[in-house]
Amino acid sequence: MLDTLDLELSLDKNSYKSQLETCMMKLRQLQNACWEKKLPAIFVLDGWTATGKGTLLKNMVGYMDPRGFVVHPIWPPTPEEQQYPFLWRFWQKLPSVGQVSVFYHSWYTRVLEDRLFDRISEAEIPTAMRQINAFERQMVDDGCAIAKFWLHLSCKELKKRLKKADDDPLDSWRVRPEDWQQVEHYEQYRGFAEEAIAQTSTGPAPWTLVEAHDARWAQIKVFTQAIATLSAALDRQHPQIPTQIPTPPAQEHLDPTEPNYLAQVDLQQQLSKEEYKQQLKNAQIDLRKLQMKIDREQIPVLAIFEGWDAGGKGGAIKRLTDVLDPRTYQVTAFAAPTDEEKAHHYLWRFWRQLPKAGKIRIFDRSWYGRVLVERVEGFATPTQWQRAYQEINEFEEQLTSAGYVLVKFWLHISPEEQLQRFRDRQNNPFKAYKLTDEDWRNREQWSLYEVAVNQAIQRTNTPYTPWTVVPANNKYYARVKAIETVIEAIENAL
Repeated sequence: MLDTLDLELSLDKNSYKSQLETCMMKLRQLQNACWEKKLPAIFVLDGWTATGKGTLLKNMVGYMDPRGFVVHPIWPPTPEEQQYPFLWRFWQKLPSVGQVSVFYHSWYTRVLEDRLFDRISEAEIPTAMRQINAFERQMVDDGCAIAKFWLHLSCKELKKRLKKADDDPLDSWRVRPEDWQQVEHYEQYRGFAEEAIAQTSTGPAPWTLVEAHDARWAQIKVFTQAIATLSAALDRQHPQIPTQIPTPPAQEHLDPTEPNYLAQVDLQQQLSKEEYKQQLKNAQIDLRKLQMKIDREQIPVLAIFEGWDAGGKGGAIKRLTDVLDPRTYQVTAFAAPTDEEKAHHYLWRFWRQLPKAGKIRIFDRSWYGRVLVERVEGFATPTQWQRAYQEINEFEEQLTSAGYVLVKFWLHISPEEQLQRFRDRQNNPFKAYKLTDEDWRNREQWSLYEVAVNQAIQRTNTPYTPWTVVPANNKYYARVKAIETVIEAIENAL
């Protein structure tokens, strides 16, 4: 693949100057269009060391508006970053709508440098490739433009450039020992690169291979392809022939072929007050003991609580955390996304709140809002919430493959029990604040939510992240069930 590139391609100085000026003016215009149309863009500059990526960036920055342009040089992960899934640090750097982010090296270090230096096992490579493809597809599906460039050099040219830089007192500090390893293991590293390019050059995010012996040729090729990528993405945003696709009516009833998980729940299960006190005490002691093991083994634990309004999420979370060391856990409640969060992929705000290794994080509501409230209330289009099932499964698989214990709860109550709890809140001055007009409005759409919940469970109940549907008419039973389920999941991981 890389051997087929003609590394002798070049541009004379006059042609380069003329084309550079044209390219950079066009890129500046497209940057403005991206800002106006709220299109985020990602450029990935990867390849061999000493290929002139720094000069290329300097030219680009010199023409573009720095207010909407960020360069992210990627180095080996910090100790903190190593406590998360490998893509976590890149989610933190994603551009918001209208912004352009350039990654000087990128998530491909996971399958290139990490592989060369045995920081990742060969068995992990296919999973990493699959997760990279999913990550890039999710970005493009959400409206982001991605252009990826591999700048290629021959071994002879690479060695020549590194020696020249090493001999220059002003440039020698730039040459890392890892760079010389690329020369020493050139054929092996090239094999890794060719495999990564073949596996991750997809329809949503193809690679552009750049002949980099001649710096002028390389720069013009990168800029030309960047222009084409942004132009195509803007065209997709506003097709020349608009098509009106009618929004289907909200689904009030499950298809007869679909399982009704909620109907199968035995809401009569309960515990007496005495049973509850004893079982809760035992479970909390067990959980406290496991907390020490979680910290010692550096296992991250994430429990997400979904359920009907007044389903008892708050009470279950309180009993779960009552005996835990407050330094080792955190509860995060998610409401409607902020303006900043709306400017990113909907999963962005959840990636930011993941627990570190050895910590426990509890989410009150989660990414399932995409296929529940956002679906029912029309905040997400049918295309958006329908593709979210796959995105959620991919996200959760990335967490579990990184060693996370992930527990998902749906706290289920009957409509009659919900009504009674609403009335109890209404008449209790200490709880009245919990009841809102939105709660009453959601109740009127019970059948719509019932369909959405059942379909969410069906489509995201996987072997690595199964759902636990908790009968919650009896709060005592629900609280103990939640804690015992978390304990079981942690014990299985240990």
